[in-house]
Amino acid sequence: MSNFNECLEIILKHEGGFVNHPKDPGGITNLGITKNTYEDWTEEDATEQDMRDLTVEDVAPIYEENYWDKCKCEDLPNGLDLCVFDFSVNAGPGRAAKYLQLLVKTMADGAIGPNTLRCVNEYVEKFNVKHAIDHYQNARQKYYEELSTFDTFGRGWTRRVKETTELALNMIV
Repeated sequence: MSNFNECLEIILKHEGGFVNHPKDPGGITNLGITKNTYEDWTEEDATEQDMRDLTVEDVAPIYEENYWDKCKCEDLPNGLDLCVFDFSVNAGPGRAAKYLQLLVKTMADGAIGPNTLRCVNEYVEKFNVKHAIDHYQNARQKYYEELSTFDTFGRGWTRRVKETTELALNMIV
């Protein structure tokens, strides 16, 4: 059974509502969706008011197609799917995929396919899902700490990693 809706609910809590922080390279964002992402999705220009008016129903299909599906989260173990999905939303699906591929020691090309999924299954069988979650999230935290914007956004990213890790561990079946 899909964890998409449960994971999306968690991510939306982290993403919050409308923001337009001057140091955020994403610019105008609502419910975690940037203006550029929304315009790419709708193939139309969006005003600030359009962005302010976004609903969960507007953004859920974007999250599902652009992040959940791109990272094959449906095929990942419970809990690890949340971590990869959340990192995909926060840092891009290619980066989230590469970090997963590095974890399971396969070619890090940023595209999750049958080989990566096979390697994930072997890794989890050898070490377990908790180990995979812990190591993936530790690598993710290190990524954030190396960013030039860590002084501005680091506390929030660190809290997000900790909360996501805790929730992911609770999802393990």
